[in-house]
Amino acid sequence: MQGASTGIGYGLKYQARCITDVKADFDHTTFLAGTLSLKEENEVHLIRLSAPGTELICEGLFSHQHEIWDLASCPFDERIFSTVFVSGETYGAAVWKIPELYGQSNSPQLEQLVSLDAHSGKIKCILWWPSGKHDKLISIDEENLFLWSLDSSAKTAKVRSQESVGMLHNLSGGVWDPHDQNAVAGICDSSIQCWDLRTMKKTNSIEHAHVRNADYNPKKQHILVTAEDECGIRIWDLRMPKVPTHELPGHAHWTWAVRHNPEYDQLILSAGTDSAVNLWSSSAVTSDDSITESSPDSPTRQIDPLVCSYSDYEDSVYGLAWSSREPWIFASLSYDGRVVVESVKHFLPKN
Repeated sequence: MQGASTGIGYGLKYQARCITDVKADFDHTTFLAGTLSLKEENEVHLIRLSAPGTELICEGLFSHQHEIWDLASCPFDERIFSTVFVSGETYGAAVWKIPELYGQSNSPQLEQLVSLDAHSGKIKCILWWPSGKHDKLISIDEENLFLWSLDSSAKTAKVRSQESVGMLHNLSGGVWDPHDQNAVAGICDSSIQCWDLRTMKKTNSIEHAHVRNADYNPKKQHILVTAEDECGIRIWDLRMPKVPTHELPGHAHWTWAVRHNPEYDQLILSAGTDSAVNLWSSSAVTSDDSITESSPDSPTRQIDPLVCSYSDYEDSVYGLAWSSREPWIFASLSYDGRVVVESVKHFLPKN
């Protein structure tokens, strides 16, 4: 289904991959986006949707010296966020604080609260537990998962524990379970590995899944959606990880990112290198405890619930973020630095 171009646009100066919703801003729909220019000093844009919802306003433009490859907003303080950045062959990660702006036309410098400098390999991402105030932070590199104790007021971060996934695996990211602060899913080159942060031991895995991105269902426990190279989008019940419960076609090329809607969990966004964003409607995945494991040879239920396809982009789309304040609004970011905010209000399920 082809979607009309009704989005509100905003242009970054340089190429970009990362955008995130500012969850702790309870008064506005706000996003952070970061650039990854090779030659110029990079930028973090604080972007706010106007009250009438007709334009995107830059509330702050901040210098960030290095290329930003991961960007995440603190769920309990709207002025705090994290970045993973690259300078040549050097990878780094830090937690930053946005200074008080007071309506200034020229944004002051970001304040670096802590540097997460325990890594020796290529850092992939930083994870905040999705809701509420929490003193834990996770950072992931190619081989290791670190659990940190963060004190933003004291500007300190200490490693609480660390675990290696071993030589046979190569971590590329992860997602923290919103239903269990002790559970995290690591994205490997050919599997999803679930970990218990109390013991730092693996508890479960989905094998032979070539995953680029994953997201937990915010309303139902045990449910995970993945974006995969060969199979588009798959929905899994982690209690029966041998076969997915649903398969969606995904994109004409690589499906790069997937996001469950924070309130209407049957709505799923995906973005791909085919320069498109797709909105899917999946029937509720059963979470009944009486469900039994399907045979690995049994066919999965094939569905194609494409609600709308937004294809008015000129480059690959890598960044997706639903608004937690207004869950019918999402922002997307294409590699050429174009931010588009769309409303899916007319697609919301009827009560």
